[in-house]
Amino acid sequence: MTLRKRGLDWVLNTYAALGLVYLLIPIAVIIVFSFNQPQGRFNFLWNEFSFNAWKDPFGVPGIGDALRNSIEIAVLSTLGATILGTLTALALVRYEFKGRSPINFFIFIPLATPEVVLGAALLSNFLNLGTPQLGFATILIAHVMFNLSFVVITVRSRLIGFDRSLEEAAQDLGATPWETFRLVTLPLIMPGVVSAALLAFALSIDDFVITYFNNGSTITFPLFIWGAARVAVPPQIYVIATMIFLFTVACMILTVWQQRRAEKLAAVRPDDTELAGPAPPAPAVAGQAAA
Repeated sequence: MTLRKRGLDWVLNTYAALGLVYLLIPIAVIIVFSFNQPQGRFNFLWNEFSFNAWKDPFGVPGIGDALRNSIEIAVLSTLGATILGTLTALALVRYEFKGRSPINFFIFIPLATPEVVLGAALLSNFLNLGTPQLGFATILIAHVMFNLSFVVITVRSRLIGFDRSLEEAAQDLGATPWETFRLVTLPLIMPGVVSAALLAFALSIDDFVITYFNNGSTITFPLFIWGAARVAVPPQIYVIATMIFLFTVACMILTVWQQRRAEKLAAVRPDDTELAGPAPPAPAVAGQAAA
């Protein structure tokens, strides 16, 4: 039985290692080719090692503007989707109203609908509404639309297990509804809100299909990469992608470090009984006092 268990553990560990390598190989290729000095237009074959692309990562015309557009759209759409999604999740979990069940159902439709269909439908709506020009605003509206479902589902899962007695206690102590939400509810659901915001930001800055249908003349970073791949692939694209990856890894390491630091502080924190000092001696009973 022990030998069988060891064999199963070895198979699972090997499978997990192969899966991890499969996921990391494309990232490794991006990092390696960011130091390549291509010979000709295409950067698909290794030529020679060079730091030229790292010295001027925004040297390719248009790449800086495309990256700035992606970041601005991602930040604004994340703010909009997080605020609207959090309020929607609160309404769906806390209140009973007509149309609550259909809304719960329709929230999942953008998740199950292919992005090609969503992009084409949004484009049709913009044209039917007489939108004067496709561009930054239409991309922003589209990103808020498809990010909203992810935010609602993430925050709602946090609210379902929320202890309402904490809010009731705050209101019993004289807190107004706004103070209760700001000081009790929001801090407790903040991990879910932050997770939803990070997910919305990642989906927005990475989106290509829906953006392609509604971009007009506005070029985002994914659209720039797609256009560059048809003509040439400058190493600056790999440099910026490597920067984004390293920034993400740094944020993950910082988060893990803070969590472990908080756990260590909680483990070494003395108990209330230790802070209070030794307990006072028990009072003598009447019989002992008389004796």
